Amino acid sequence: MATYKQIQEYIKQKHGYSVKTCWIAHMKEVCGLNPKRSQNRHSPNARVHPCPPGKQNELRQAFEHFKMI
Repeated sequence: MATYKQIQEYIKQKHGYSVKTCWIAHMKEVCGLNPKRSQNRHSPNARVHPCPPGKQNELRQAFEHFKMI
């Protein structure tokens, strides 16, 4: 499984923008990959910064590239 840093570098290289780690965690949840819970997360059920809909497909492609899904 790819690290968050590897996913961020892949997106930066391929699409030219940086992704937040919270976006990656959100998309892992959406794809059923069960990310670890962050120590500084306030609520286990609510996300302060969910992944924007326009970026979700590119993160899915990154997961497929790293054979995570």
